[in-house]
Amino acid sequence: QVQLVESGGGLVQAGGSLRLSCAASGQYEMGWFRQAPGKEREFVAAINWTGGSIYYTDSVKGRFTISRDNAKNTVYLQMNSLKPDDTAVYYCVADSNIIRVRRTPAYWGQGTQVTVSS
Repeated sequence: QVQLVESGGGLVQAGGSLRLSCAASGQYEMGWFRQAPGKEREFVAAINWTGGSIYYTDSVKGRFTISRDNAKNTVYLQMNSLKPDDTAVYYCVADSNIIRVRRTPAYWGQGTQVTVSS
């Protein structure tokens, strides 16, 4: 059973920063999705095992950075210049295939709330 354990969410003012972490129980391609109130879940970022392939949704490019520490089976999402529109539950995701991570990942974490106040 794959386990994904997220941490690092919270409340921050607009323009501030947060870093999310997700520890996995094994070795996977990994990423992040988010779901804002009343909206569908959307892809945020993904990174392959080597870190050589990284993807972002357009709305976070230049503000968010995804990275990973394979020795710890952990992926991070550094979020800078946060906006109220970034308010959402953020989900860590994993799959054996990086394309599926970006579209229909097999494994999901429990989610962590990020709230950005104006």
